[in-house]
Amino acid sequence: MRYVEEFRDPIAARGVLAAIGKVVDQIGATAENPVHIMEICGGHTHAIFRYGLDRLTPPGIEFIHGPGCPVCVLPMSRIDECVEIAERPEVIFTTFGDAMRVPGSAKSLMQAKADGADIRMVYSPLDALEIARRNPDREVVFFGLGFETTTPSTALSIQQAAREELGNFSVFCNHITVPPPIKALLDDPHMVLDGFVGPGHVSMVIGTHPYDFIAQVYGKPIVVAGFEPLDLLQSVLMVLEQIRDGRAEVENQYARIVPEHGNSVSLAAIADVYEPRPSFEWRGLGEIDASGLRIRPAYVAYDAEEKFGVGYGAGPRIVSEPEGCACGQVMTGRIKPTGCPQYGTGCTPEMPLGALMVSSEGACAAYYQYGATEDAVTEAVQ
Repeated sequence: MRYVEEFRDPIAARGVLAAIGKVVDQIGATAENPVHIMEICGGHTHAIFRYGLDRLTPPGIEFIHGPGCPVCVLPMSRIDECVEIAERPEVIFTTFGDAMRVPGSAKSLMQAKADGADIRMVYSPLDALEIARRNPDREVVFFGLGFETTTPSTALSIQQAAREELGNFSVFCNHITVPPPIKALLDDPHMVLDGFVGPGHVSMVIGTHPYDFIAQVYGKPIVVAGFEPLDLLQSVLMVLEQIRDGRAEVENQYARIVPEHGNSVSLAAIADVYEPRPSFEWRGLGEIDASGLRIRPAYVAYDAEEKFGVGYGAGPRIVSEPEGCACGQVMTGRIKPTGCPQYGTGCTPEMPLGALMVSSEGACAAYYQYGATEDAVTEAVQ
């Protein structure tokens, strides 16, 4: 890649769109009988709506928005536990900004901060480490959140804390992995999925082989994609060509960034610090086996769940979604955001009811910012 403009070239885009239209016709897909392509990553969802790709592509393609927003899939009980830790007088709680406004059952982290809790937004866990160094008399907790993309930085921070014997630093670990929820969706008899656009940033860490089961076991094509308009259009074309040709393979459109076998340094740090949890709760999907990570016993001194007696170590807590909130259905692609009765009325970015309206990768936020027409909003609330 020389210039980002190459991946936003309207002339090239028209050529790829023409090729997409031709393959859609060859498949025989129509608005009434479309090809269902799930983009797993929330970053892809926002790119699709930001650049209007859902409107440029033929009506024979239906984009299904997957569970690729780590803030969005976090169950409400885990937010409640964040608040519980943060409200302890000895704690400085640190978090990425995306998580501040996600509602818990009683309050969000933003509301807890307004109530007096010492909660600070940081750009990386290294910022939290520095806060711990400067405040040796306080317990500094970092909200470890995200897929494989952010997991290495948290792992490296824990390793650094161990080297420094920084006993007042810990991580509330909510890191999760992408392949298990894809399998859960494919096992759901109510889901209709013909192919996948795979996550680019996650794949930069784990490579492409963790998706082999999608093609080999379930017979579905998946193409790992970048985030520019032409990246996504080319990836959609590659998925469609596989469907047309009767193939099911893992292809890598984002080869300029994503290595086949991932990043060995990142994978080594993850393996050293973390181990799979037996199961982890996902908003909208429930408990999924081996889908979350926990801190290994060798680093237990830096595990906030053990230090403060919360989370799975204290037994799982089930918290129901607010009445009328359809985050779970949207998160699993069963309905579009505009199908939620609260969308645009009881749930807006200013007053969110669910996490999907808060996160920069949430499908509802994408619809609200880029994709929802007034007619769609009107239809959703009637």
